[in-house]
Amino acid sequence: AKIKARDLRGKKKEELLKQLDDLKVELSQLRVAKVTGGAASKLSKIRVVRKSIARVLTVINQTQKENLRKFYKVRGPPGDLAAENKVPVLHWPGGGFVKWFF
Repeated sequence: AKIKARDLRGKKKEELLKQLDDLKVELSQLRVAKVTGGAASKLSKIRVVRKSIARVLTVINQTQKENLRKFYKVRGPPGDLAAENKVPVLHWPGGGFVKWFF
């Protein structure tokens, strides 16, 4: 069955990682079935499993990014990411560059 992203968002990271491992095992089994000449239903399921893996990875990454946003909203960004430490560098075609200080 197709996995929905809204169902995944309520799960913990450990559960998502376990589900990801299960999906990867299932995908490898389906690929073996494809090589050995399996049924058409198994071949069509490869696409569904691949997209499910992508959904799980997307939810994991989005959750991780959201947690970092919440953390840095309270604490502030780390020093190397702070806006005042960034110096834009403009590269010219001639090989030189100019630093702009704001």
